[in-house]
Amino acid sequence: MAWHEHVAVDPQICHGKPCIKGTRIMVSVVLDYLAAGESVDEILRHCPTLRRDDIRAAVAYAAWLAREEEEHPLHTGTGE
Repeated sequence: MAWHEHVAVDPQICHGKPCIKGTRIMVSVVLDYLAAGESVDEILRHCPTLRRDDIRAAVAYAAWLAREEEEHPLHTGTGE
């Protein structure tokens, strides 16, 4: 999945938070729906401007971000 075809970061839209291109739907909102157990069909009903590929791209973006975190930690604490 080429998430960058679906996800954009623009400082003029949603304070620069990653959003699905052509919408003001933040990637974090899509991920929150998924984390809450919503199905793709339910998310599409809540957000009719989204497409299935947009939801997959949000997950792919999150996976990419997690890999980036491994290489370039954003947090320096050990969690203890």
